[in-house]
Amino acid sequence: MEENWWKIKSDILIDTPFLAVYEDRIRFNLERLIRSVSGDTQKLRPHIKTHKIGEILELFKIYNIKKVKCATIAEAELSAIHEIPDVLLAYQPVGIKKERWISLLQKYPDTYFSAIVDNLESAKALNETAKENNLKLNVYLDLNTGMNRTGFSISQDWTALIAKIIKLKNLHFEGIHIYDGHLKGTVEERTHTASNSFSEIKEKAETIEEKLGYELKIVAGGSNTFPFYAAQENVECSPGTFVFWDFNYQSNLPEQNFKPALVIVGTIISKPTNSTLCIDIGYKAVSSENPIDKRLVILNDENLIPRAHSEEHLILENRGKNEYKIGDTIYALPYHVCPTCALYDMVQVVNKGHQICDQWKVAARSREISI
Repeated sequence: MEENWWKIKSDILIDTPFLAVYEDRIRFNLERLIRSVSGDTQKLRPHIKTHKIGEILELFKIYNIKKVKCATIAEAELSAIHEIPDVLLAYQPVGIKKERWISLLQKYPDTYFSAIVDNLESAKALNETAKENNLKLNVYLDLNTGMNRTGFSISQDWTALIAKIIKLKNLHFEGIHIYDGHLKGTVEERTHTASNSFSEIKEKAETIEEKLGYELKIVAGGSNTFPFYAAQENVECSPGTFVFWDFNYQSNLPEQNFKPALVIVGTIISKPTNSTLCIDIGYKAVSSENPIDKRLVILNDENLIPRAHSEEHLILENRGKNEYKIGDTIYALPYHVCPTCALYDMVQVVNKGHQICDQWKVAARSREISI
């Protein structure tokens, strides 16, 4: 790994903590992603929940990535604002979200929107709302392959559910959505498990296609199973974390060879003892759903070990011989980058010369943009 790639030499002063993103590394990750599908960008539908940033959507277009997946109405609207042609909401619209979804489609008629459903009642409700608004909505059936978070179980007769959805006149059935983020272990273990369920799904989908007379779309996987789905024909892949990467995936998905492209920049604000440092990266500045040893890694020095965490403070134990003083800068790699990014209004963009050259708004961290 490039030594001290994260170090910033800019004269621009930004109050800490802040997020720094490295555009050359983001571009490297995009190019790496495209190589993983042999240059076929039609296979890519990256999830934008990691970054939520319009300028990165503009980068997607430069690299001919024209389809995205999202989890919120705000992310979908941001994609439409930046003229991404094809946007999938991988979140079943129910309640008020159903009404907001309709408003989104009406405001951005040039964007091809679709959403997921996992039961007949929700599909009927969408169909009724579409009928009231003189619309035809594009939907995928969300399948549960074992994560047990959303989706219709593949152990049940999901082909019968599709047959019922197809009869709803104000819905257009697009295809199948699969997210198997529960799969862990080695790449061989993940591939084996994903392959077992996918082969059965693919076989049944082909039977449905014969009856429908058109090819179903299949949107499948996230980061964990990206290598498997990247190798399958007629499957759109939806990794998201690749754009910034993080310590979790760097450790557990080493075969994918993406580069970390985001760090948290903090400051030493106190030295309670000779071997104790306090920095300003509290748990309002980094995703903290995991135990303290799985929240961040200090890049300056592997001997700086997180010991205690509160809202605006992080206590580090200095086990090494390096000396630090109050006011020194600390660089940290988050363990889970997606919710970390959502804690910040802006990210600071660092160029190859290690200078801060721009800032990008994390626009879709808001639950609403205009709808």
